[in-house]
Amino acid sequence: MSRTRLVIFDLDGTLLDTIGDLAVACNACLALRGLPQHSYDDYCRFVGNGIMRLVERALPEPLRTPENVALVRADFVKYYTEHIDVYTKPYAGVPELLDALIGKGVRVAVASNKFQAGTEKLVRRFFPSVPFSPVLGQRPDVPLKPDPAVVREILAATGIAPDEALYVGDSGIDMLTAAAAGVRSVGVTWGFRSREELVEAGACHLADRAGEILGWIGDDYSQR
Repeated sequence: MSRTRLVIFDLDGTLLDTIGDLAVACNACLALRGLPQHSYDDYCRFVGNGIMRLVERALPEPLRTPENVALVRADFVKYYTEHIDVYTKPYAGVPELLDALIGKGVRVAVASNKFQAGTEKLVRRFFPSVPFSPVLGQRPDVPLKPDPAVVREILAATGIAPDEALYVGDSGIDMLTAAAAGVRSVGVTWGFRSREELVEAGACHLADRAGEILGWIGDDYSQR
């Protein structure tokens, strides 16, 4: 196994349990329009492809026009940004995992389909002392995962080769992203999607607990 010099993390469903705040924000926007709301389990299926697709999936099918989706997305971003950390919290063992990686000289980064401002706000709020670099979310003109562009951008920014990186995420989208970028993947089973989805998407490894990820790092660490 190549030494691992960089671990790239997905955010929602991997580092942070964000589904409560996402669900409340989206339901609030639907309620403003007198539209049906959705359950926690529904939102676990809706998330993963960015806010635009979340809103599109939440709207009744006849209302999924580009104009309606754009209007509800704007309302969602405003509400969610203001209430982003009411129910959100790190998953068990994640802070300790990050500390262990940093202590071993492994660099860490974030690659999310959440809009950039929201991604940055959550990372600052819950991991203020963790030197994630870079922290990248959804930005104009950058394709969303499973397109590998964001992972390749992180590799270029850090100067680390694909075979020295590990990508950690909770969805099939994350596993496909890792494969497209040529990096090894760990599918975490504590997030929003099923173990079966991770296996079907080609996860190199599965982790039921955060600390297990250290087992796929290797013993030869770069101090760069």
